[in-house]
Amino acid sequence: MPKPSLQKVLIVEDDGLLAASLEDAFHAAGVKDVRISATTSAAMAEIGEIAPQVMVLDVNLADRSDGWGLAELSRELFDRPPLIIFSTGMPEAIPEEVKEMGVVMTKPYAPDDLVAKAISLAPRSMLSRLLGQR
Repeated sequence: MPKPSLQKVLIVEDDGLLAASLEDAFHAAGVKDVRISATTSAAMAEIGEIAPQVMVLDVNLADRSDGWGLAELSRELFDRPPLIIFSTGMPEAIPEEVKEMGVVMTKPYAPDDLVAKAISLAPRSMLSRLLGQR
């Protein structure tokens, strides 16, 4: 079976149980580098260090109520920004122009469902596409 091309994920979530469940689900799917940040400032450091292919962003973090600011930042930092998955219990509170920057997953959701969506939608390199890797 081909190695999955999704290898770098940043989970920005202040609910420790959900963050750990997502991390476990990504690891089970073969993702090697999964990082968790509970705050915006910690996430900013991780974004620059690993250049994630996918970012799971809790919209209402303890230190900010606009988790989408990190999505905007990633668009400025990278030529190929990561897939953004907004994680929220209140999808109606996300402005429409923000929703267009990614995919919205409404809490509660199964971590495996989020991981499956991430794998299916994550940007892939040209080499992985030519080799037929997911």
